[in-house]
Amino acid sequence: METVYDWITVAIFAGLVVLFLQRSASEQPGDSLVHYLLAGVGLAFVNYLGNEENHLAAVIALVGVLAFIQWTLRPLDSAKS
Repeated sequence: METVYDWITVAIFAGLVVLFLQRSASEQPGDSLVHYLLAGVGLAFVNYLGNEENHLAAVIALVGVLAFIQWTLRPLDSAKS
């Protein structure tokens, strides 16, 4: 873990894991595993771009991944959990 992108993407991925575990333990799991997979692949791509020093592309991709997570998984929606 050498760059800021490593730390940021691992932290967001850890949040995804916690969200997945919390939602899978609920009585009515409604999330698709594909959404978590896409978010994880997106984070890996952000990390790759950041490590290759494409900072602008990495930041834009990170914002896109965060928007995807918020739009599809709705981690802050209290009614879903």
